[in-house]
Amino acid sequence: MKPSLKKKLRKFNIVTHRDVGYFFSTLIIIYCLSGFALNHVDDWNPDFIITKTDVEIPSSFPFENPSPSHINSLSTIVGESNYRVYDKPTPDQVKVYYKNATLHIHKKSLSGTYEQVKRRPIFYEANVLHRNSLAGWKWVSDIFAFFLIVISITGLFVLKGKKGFRKRGVWFMLAGALLPVIAWLIFGLK
Repeated sequence: MKPSLKKKLRKFNIVTHRDVGYFFSTLIIIYCLSGFALNHVDDWNPDFIITKTDVEIPSSFPFENPSPSHINSLSTIVGESNYRVYDKPTPDQVKVYYKNATLHIHKKSLSGTYEQVKRRPIFYEANVLHRNSLAGWKWVSDIFAFFLIVISITGLFVLKGKKGFRKRGVWFMLAGALLPVIAWLIFGLK
């Protein structure tokens, strides 16, 4: 290969690696954050923050036949101004539904549980992208995946000499390739 062509290819490789890396850096960070969250889905809810509060119900509350005004008075106890609907799952219970919350009260104990659901900031949005929950996003995700491969391959050839791919990089690449092989051997493929 001619030295000038080799230089041009090397420069093209470095520029591609750098600029594609810059362009996709935000998505890489978003997908990494979401990956952390989804890896620990059994430990915490990565999408929502759920808070539960115990509330006392006035003894005068008419469990048998509550009216909208009675439901409104319950709503003020938990700081809600508008309920969507309410029902009676059993004769001794009333459940009130709000936009992002519920209030479930019990006649026997004259108590209830107010449960509020809020989106977990940053993680909710990141997870929506990572799970391809937006219409048409899978195409962006596929393009992103392709360019992650481009970033990885071009990155192999950025450095040259004793710290380049042929001398040092190949060993790190092979060591990195051992991680999935070891996982397959230890945990098995199902």
